[in-house]
Amino acid sequence: MSDTKQAPAWTVADIPDLSGRTVVVTGPTLGGLGHHTALELARKGAYVVLAGRTLSKVDDTVSAIRAEVPGAQLETLQLDLASLDSVREAAAAAAVFGPIDVLVNNAGVMGTSYSRTEDGLELQMATNHFGPFLLTGLLLPQLAASGEGRVVSVSSNMHQFARKAPLADPKTKKGRYARWRVYSQSKLANLLFTAELDRRLRAAKKPVVAVAAHPGFAGTHLVANGQTGRSSGGLASILNGTVRGISQSPAAGAWPSLMAATDDLPGNTYVGPSGLQQMTGTPRIVGRTKLARDEDAARKLWEISEETVGLRYP
Repeated sequence: MSDTKQAPAWTVADIPDLSGRTVVVTGPTLGGLGHHTALELARKGAYVVLAGRTLSKVDDTVSAIRAEVPGAQLETLQLDLASLDSVREAAAAAAVFGPIDVLVNNAGVMGTSYSRTEDGLELQMATNHFGPFLLTGLLLPQLAASGEGRVVSVSSNMHQFARKAPLADPKTKKGRYARWRVYSQSKLANLLFTAELDRRLRAAKKPVVAVAAHPGFAGTHLVANGQTGRSSGGLASILNGTVRGISQSPAAGAWPSLMAATDDLPGNTYVGPSGLQQMTGTPRIVGRTKLARDEDAARKLWEISEETVGLRYP
């Protein structure tokens, strides 16, 4: 009989003291994953920068966090990931924060109708991949300056439904637009980005690691609308009601991101819920599809992304 003991489940009680640490969290919509991620980080003493598209809504989240953590150290930053100019402006404004210990690329949109951004990019890929790709690159010097930086990309179990990587010209539409196919590809892109970013950081000997997480099936309006608040219309209300009935809370959905942001993990680790089909449960290290581990696809996506956003790094 083996005497090997299973490691205890990770909980927010395992988050260490974060006093003196600076963390940037994108997509801090009130009641969503970003809100609960920022809340627990602030509770542990981190200086948390909440970066969102509409500052009045970000302020609502700030008020909610301070209601629970009166001494929370919080700052806000205007950021629209669908606009590369907005990303550049936000990164320039973030210089005042000095070294950044953790960047949580949490913001996203899901299943939106077809539209192109001001940069000519499809909205879901722009918001979920190209915007975070640029933001990460621009903040990398501050992440490296911390001496122990970390980039957390929030993906989704939906990545498993992507049948191929998004390697076509991002400014050219080919064929019929399928919103869920594109969403799945954008979440696959998060994992390919994480793998290639971590590989390049190690090759460049940068003191930064890249990891990823997914929330399972969390009862947040991202499922219907996206954390940036772009509504899907009447269907959104129906989906929101259904999701709340069968999913875990947004607070629990934030746990994988929190574990990824604060636990002692090697680069390119992927964290998700431990329950059936990774839908609910305490967080643990999880696997990903073969396509998400495709090194050639990761390299090609990186090259496309550098060309698209006009930035080469690390």
